[in-house]
Amino acid sequence: GVCISQSVKIPREPKLGGFDKIIRRLRENPNARVVILFASEDDIRRLLQAAKKANQTGHFIWVGSDSWGSKISPVVDQEEMAEGAVTILPKRQSIKGFDRYFISRTLENNRRNIWFAEFWENNFSCKLSRHALKKGSGLKKCTNQERIGKDSTYEQEGKVQFVIDAVYAMAHALHNMHQELCPGTVGLCAKMDPINGTHLLKHIRRLNFAGIAGNPVLFNENGDAPGRYEIYQYQIRNQTAEYKIIGQWTDQLNLSVSSMQWPGGVRQIPSSICSLPCQLGERKKVVKGIPCCWHCERCDGYQYQADTFTCKMCRFDLRPNVNHTGCVAIPIVKLEWSSPWAVIPVLIAVLGIMATVFVVVTFVRYNDTPIVKASGRELSYVLLTGIFLCYATTFLMISTPDVGICSLRRIFLGLGMSISYAALLTKTNRIYRIFEQGSMSISAPKLISPASQLIITFSLASVQLLGVCIWFGVDPSKAIIDYEDQRTSNPTMARGVLKCDISDLSLICLLGYSMLLMVTCTVYAIKTRGVPETFNEAKPIGFTMYTTCIIWLAFIPIFFGTSRSTEKMYIQTTTLTISVSLSASVSLGLLYMPKVYVVLFHPEQNVPKRTRSLKAVVTAATMSNKFNPKAGLRPNGEAKTELCESLETQ
Repeated sequence: GVCISQSVKIPREPKLGGFDKIIRRLRENPNARVVILFASEDDIRRLLQAAKKANQTGHFIWVGSDSWGSKISPVVDQEEMAEGAVTILPKRQSIKGFDRYFISRTLENNRRNIWFAEFWENNFSCKLSRHALKKGSGLKKCTNQERIGKDSTYEQEGKVQFVIDAVYAMAHALHNMHQELCPGTVGLCAKMDPINGTHLLKHIRRLNFAGIAGNPVLFNENGDAPGRYEIYQYQIRNQTAEYKIIGQWTDQLNLSVSSMQWPGGVRQIPSSICSLPCQLGERKKVVKGIPCCWHCERCDGYQYQADTFTCKMCRFDLRPNVNHTGCVAIPIVKLEWSSPWAVIPVLIAVLGIMATVFVVVTFVRYNDTPIVKASGRELSYVLLTGIFLCYATTFLMISTPDVGICSLRRIFLGLGMSISYAALLTKTNRIYRIFEQGSMSISAPKLISPASQLIITFSLASVQLLGVCIWFGVDPSKAIIDYEDQRTSNPTMARGVLKCDISDLSLICLLGYSMLLMVTCTVYAIKTRGVPETFNEAKPIGFTMYTTCIIWLAFIPIFFGTSRSTEKMYIQTTTLTISVSLSASVSLGLLYMPKVYVVLFHPEQNVPKRTRSLKAVVTAATMSNKFNPKAGLRPNGEAKTELCESLETQ
């Protein structure tokens, strides 16, 4: 359960500033506070000095090996820096027999130990040679009467027990090896001369005997002896620093946590981790080679946290939840009737339908009056039907999409405009042909009767229906949920749009035929712009078409300019419905409102004009053009006016 954030090697001969560099390395991860030391006591002391110099008192928690143990030298003058350090020492017992033996040693009876003389000088602060004495050094000449433990302090070295056990281990191993290789032989035989170290190591690892302190001496498969340690902690209590035993290890850990005290006298166990736990919706990106160190990366966008280390994309119809721990369904939106984007088009459509119904009722009531007759009753009713369908289309565009609504949209979105412009085109074409024919012949043009006009109008409108039928056969209508329309960079704003399966290109194709009729009608309106005002709506039709062209020229950039907007559905639907309604309103206002006004408020003007026979009118028109070719350009050309009025009456 212990993970190493980083491992730093202390050089055998550190350069100046080497320990400062080590402290900087250890500070790279401020969350990893515990430092485990396998170093000499001099290196430990210098490392603590570097940490104190870097003002890291109380930050690091030191864990020292038995080379630190309970020694005082590493912590002298830096007690606060070492506070809370946990160290270990092998569990040991004082060997009384060794004390008796060692206290009795003198220079005379211990000549075999070549270092004993140096120990004697250091222990009694004297010099064996008179020549080694220096004035003012405070040293005296050794008398050989000094005694260990009497003339100096003495405490048994803690590792005596292990040295004795080590010697016995070597002796037992050599004995066992000798019995195996040289049975019955005194001294070394040829097989043990020289001794094979590998073979001897095998015998050492097989040992199992009682040591000098009664503890078993044996080794595991790795060659390690059973660990028996005492655990210390360097604590400061009442300004007094000391090593305090807080536990031990003998096959298992026995630790008194309540006895532990951390830097600053804190009792709570400090935390030391390489990386803080990632929050919800974050994945761990593990640092290479260090499994407990990671960087937390947010599962952003449409990603969710699949597991501790992985972020995955949500399905196309889902978005991540608030914590990015899973996916939830994207809300479905449509154009609501209560939305401001729908209220305005509906209001216009309702007013338009009311006005259309009012005009139809007026025309039906005054069906036999001269003004209604002169306007071409049959085509007028067809045109009013187309205008009504244009207004009614608004309700289909705002209704909740389903198969039925989508089918009706395909049919009526272009049909109302096609009927309207087919009727207007038939009217303008008829006017154009009458005046052109009048300039070339005295005979009446063909196909100018009401029945013929209706056939032409319905033939033109049927092309639109034929195209829609072919579209139904190739691609049946259906309602879809478009998750790309409002798939914003912020998942919380993402919405699925419930709409009909009609692309922008399909919509242009659907309206394209109506546009063609509109442009053609505009061309004829331009050609008949010189017709007298008193004749048969020529100029009102011209103004209607000019205004309609302006409306649709404004519609195109608005419609396609918002194709990338998150409000695309609302803007395009509103723009389309308002454009269709405005086109119908222009036709209704310019072509029929003046007639309704005259019929209702000026009935004295609703009387038949003087007419002549068709033959006389055509003859007059022909003669006028012969003697005065520019007669047709006069604003009130009587010949052409009478010709057309006669044709209307007949």
